[in-house]
Amino acid sequence: MILGIICTGLGLYAFVVTLLLVRQRRVTRHIVKSASRVIPNPAGRIDDNEQRFLEKADEAMRLTQTFQKFVPKQFVAHFAKHGDDSLELGRAAEDEVAILLCDIRGFSGLSEQMTPQQLMNFLNSYFLRMNDPIHQNGGFIDKFIGDAIMALFDHPGGEASAKAKDAVNAAIDLQKALKIYNSHRAKVGYAGIGVGVGIHFGPVILGTVGSDDRMDTTVIGDSVNVAFRLEGLAPKYHADIVVSAQTIAAMGETADVRYRVLDWVRVKGRQAPVRVYEVLNHLDEDILQDKIKVQPYIEQGLACRIAQDFSAALDHFHQALNLLPGDPLISYHIDTCKQLMQLTIPADWDGSVSI
Repeated sequence: MILGIICTGLGLYAFVVTLLLVRQRRVTRHIVKSASRVIPNPAGRIDDNEQRFLEKADEAMRLTQTFQKFVPKQFVAHFAKHGDDSLELGRAAEDEVAILLCDIRGFSGLSEQMTPQQLMNFLNSYFLRMNDPIHQNGGFIDKFIGDAIMALFDHPGGEASAKAKDAVNAAIDLQKALKIYNSHRAKVGYAGIGVGVGIHFGPVILGTVGSDDRMDTTVIGDSVNVAFRLEGLAPKYHADIVVSAQTIAAMGETADVRYRVLDWVRVKGRQAPVRVYEVLNHLDEDILQDKIKVQPYIEQGLACRIAQDFSAALDHFHQALNLLPGDPLISYHIDTCKQLMQLTIPADWDGSVSI
């Protein structure tokens, strides 16, 4: 069902954008022709030709504003930084950005309980509330993928720290907005929803792909894959916001962000392992402090696991569990160490687990 929704959405997206492009080209040609026929009016009155020109100019402006809803103006700005603000087929620009992925947990089961119209109403209500935290923190939504949101953060100043901070602050605000949204849903008898967020900072290629009569903007690269995988790790680690070590490093030490290490993993489609973290700022203060309290033991346990000293790793993880019973992250690490102790570990193992 999810695939059907995605395909339908992409098909509609393709149709609307193509229609807007065709209409905008026709309007532009007509404006040029109309402008050439305008006769100066000394009396200051607007004649029929001038009136038609103004009406067509207004229509062109409305079409441009509508078009920007499908292709964000920030996307064009990326090309402008490299001296070209056109969206011709095959355009490409490389840049470092923060990529944010946000997905609804348990969406498949949720969608099966709704009629098609109810599902569309729910998604639009949800997207409406998720839009502001992204834009208010300097990001823009690149695309909707079913129930998922993909957003990019490229601070006008161009500094890596600003881009990473914007993305993480947006994720924190997304969780806060979701809490308010769930309170509204509860008042009308609807169950609350949860979302997982993944953020990675790194180089990407922004460009246009397609054919002569069908073109689309896209973002590709290893960094996009990592962001997708991190978002998928959120339910596995029972975390709301999962970020890469590259994102933490890009923010710098001055960032007012609280976090704890989750794991050292090798994500699908990537050779180099990634250290991943959980952002905690949106949590209630008592929960945040409990997670910070066990952070040193988790770090020490991971260091021992990487060194293949599984017994010492288990000691650290059990100490953490004594301080915070019921923490699913600690239980996960204990189970992982016990499983690794039953295996023959390769000599070149780097301590990461494949996810």
